[in-house]
Amino acid sequence: MNKTFTLLAGTPDQLLPAREMMAFTLASHIILVPLGVALPFITLVMHHRALRKNDPVALLLARRWSAVMAVQFAVGIVTGTVLSFEFGLLWPKMMGTWGDVFGLGFGVEAWAFFLEAVLIAIYLYGWRRLPAWPHFWLATPLPLAALMGAFGIIGANSWMNTPQGFTLDSQGRPTNVDVRSAVFTPMFGPQYWHFVVAMFLTAGYVVAGVYAVGWLRGRRDRYHRLGFCVPFTVAAILTPVQFFLGDNIARQVYQKQPVKFAAAELVWKTDTHVPEYLFGRLHPDGTVTGGIKIPQLDSILAGGSPGTKVTGLTSVPAENRPTPTQATIVHWTFDIMAGIGTALILLALWYGWCWLRRRDLPRSPWFFRCAAIAGVASVVTVECGWITTEVGRQPWIVYQHMRVSEAVTPTAASSLWTMFGIVVVVYVLMFGTFLGVVLKMSRRWRLAGASPVGATGHEPEADTPYGPRREKVDATRGASASPESGPPPESGPRPEPGDPR
Repeated sequence: MNKTFTLLAGTPDQLLPAREMMAFTLASHIILVPLGVALPFITLVMHHRALRKNDPVALLLARRWSAVMAVQFAVGIVTGTVLSFEFGLLWPKMMGTWGDVFGLGFGVEAWAFFLEAVLIAIYLYGWRRLPAWPHFWLATPLPLAALMGAFGIIGANSWMNTPQGFTLDSQGRPTNVDVRSAVFTPMFGPQYWHFVVAMFLTAGYVVAGVYAVGWLRGRRDRYHRLGFCVPFTVAAILTPVQFFLGDNIARQVYQKQPVKFAAAELVWKTDTHVPEYLFGRLHPDGTVTGGIKIPQLDSILAGGSPGTKVTGLTSVPAENRPTPTQATIVHWTFDIMAGIGTALILLALWYGWCWLRRRDLPRSPWFFRCAAIAGVASVVTVECGWITTEVGRQPWIVYQHMRVSEAVTPTAASSLWTMFGIVVVVYVLMFGTFLGVVLKMSRRWRLAGASPVGATGHEPEADTPYGPRREKVDATRGASASPESGPPPESGPRPEPGDPR
């Protein structure tokens, strides 16, 4: 215990506020990432269905989702930009030493953000100004731009976990950089596909959860049914895929980062026949209290047999491994992630079974209650995944090459705490505004669907998204079309009498 306090006492004063600020901004930004990465794809799936089946309800959903996508992207640009600045402001020694090796990932992400912004602008602009199918095809690069952004950030993060693609000179500085090797590290593939699938299924559950709540409140029209089914189907298909990807990345961590694996599984000493702990707490003497102990399971999960040797935390000096508290945090986040993932698989199987049997949604209200919770639960798994990745690497910011304490800024701790407070206030206001805008749009759309055409004054919801707008409707005088409007063009679906718009 005294040794632990000695290690903490030797760290710079500015380390704690720098880590807290980075953790807060990253945890806030990651909430928006699933919608940024996957909502364009889900929107285009709905858009394609609308055009292929001449479905005005699907077209209405696609247009509304595109509006949410734009608002989310605007907020995501701000939070992502703050993170980019923090890398240079809070960890200047890391960027100064290693930026030439892994900085390409941040460059790729910046270009992807720029490209995605242009494509979203074109997509929104084209709703009333482009023919239906050309408008759709112009938007198809949007998901690819989102995947490119994920490629950049995961490339940088996987390098921090398994750095390679350089040699060190006599002063310990990297030289002879091989960019390709630095991007495609041993952890890049497992991390990238695990992350991308997580974003898609999380976005699917979040969007479907909104319509599940509406379904529970009695809004059981085709609009809510379709708004639920398309994103939930995407998420349900990917959930079992994510189970195998998660198992694969755990095995890769076992091989490439054995100390991180030991922290995630609370393995104190290197041994075979290692038990698995569900939750529990690690103490400085290596004992584990609380939780459920399952004999030999950890060795079986790591290598397929009870005789598999699992590296323990004591295989490296105390200053080169996570502390018992950090290991406990990593273990809990890993178990929460695995537990929620298992529950989502059961929910997906429930949905699939009912659909295969009678081509219909489950009839139990408990299914929709679980579906409503699944959106929030999947966001929790994303947060837990990042905590496992980052805290499990401690005390290294570049694994086995640079410690976090060596990379931190020399700025006074008091200044960092002040900056942290300002960032918290700005983020609270920004996320409050984001929620307010989304809720206002939702209320406007709900009123437009429940009221006679033009009664609420929300005219765009009463017209097809393709073709010229009509004049605004005065509820006291009725509707009057503008001289240039005319009938809706043949290029897009026409509204049906029962259309909830």
